Amino acid sequence: MAVLNYLHQFNFVSVVFRLVLAMAACGTIGYGRTKRSKTAGFRTYMLTGIGAAMSIMLALYDYQMMNTLWADTVSTVGLKFDASRFSAAVIGGIGFIAAGSIISTAHHQVKGLTTATGLFASVCMGFACGAGYYECVILSCILIVLALNVMQPLERKYKRRWRNITLFVEFEDLRNIDDITKVIKNNGATVQEIEIEQLERKGDVLPSAILNLRLGTENPSHSDMMSSIAELDCVNSIEELIS
Repeated sequence: MAVLNYLHQFNFVSVVFRLVLAMAACGTIGYGRTKRSKTAGFRTYMLTGIGAAMSIMLALYDYQMMNTLWADTVSTVGLKFDASRFSAAVIGGIGFIAAGSIISTAHHQVKGLTTATGLFASVCMGFACGAGYYECVILSCILIVLALNVMQPLERKYKRRWRNITLFVEFEDLRNIDDITKVIKNNGATVQEIEIEQLERKGDVLPSAILNLRLGTENPSHSDMMSSIAELDCVNSIEELIS
């Protein structure tokens, strides 16, 4: 407890500890993303965490100096200090960076939402490090790692149990869409929406479609539906679109 109380004070040792803690905690989150070859990884998360911790400690430093060495100047000039402006500026900056990581890919899929929210959480954890709120840092680091690493396979497994399924299918001719929808209906599913696309590959224009389906209660398997469609000779490829 004596050590913890000492680290809660604003001194050189606590500054070093807070910066190292921010680097380690945010780096732990980024390391898991680097292993999965994500865009924002180990170094990105470490830098955002260190930067956030620095912003809070700058606010603490200014507050301490204004009440000690700079007290006479502050009283003469009449300066007013608002520590929240530092964190507000960082939140605005990370919002700009996070927004840039969100992109719309092919087939109307949105990528980068987890990256953006992960960076935001990393910055907030850096704030906690800079403020010396160590209990919050440890708990939030554990929870963020669980959310990003442990919950991902559970989320995918859960989504594959949904009765709604979105498929991207490439086929030979536009007339083949009737054969595809016939197979879907024979499997007890209903077509909620069809969006036809034209893909150009090596000079050839190949038709494709995004199919939003509602699976029947007797056949809720995503893999069975995809296998039935893939067995058609006119189908070149099939892919399930998971956001």
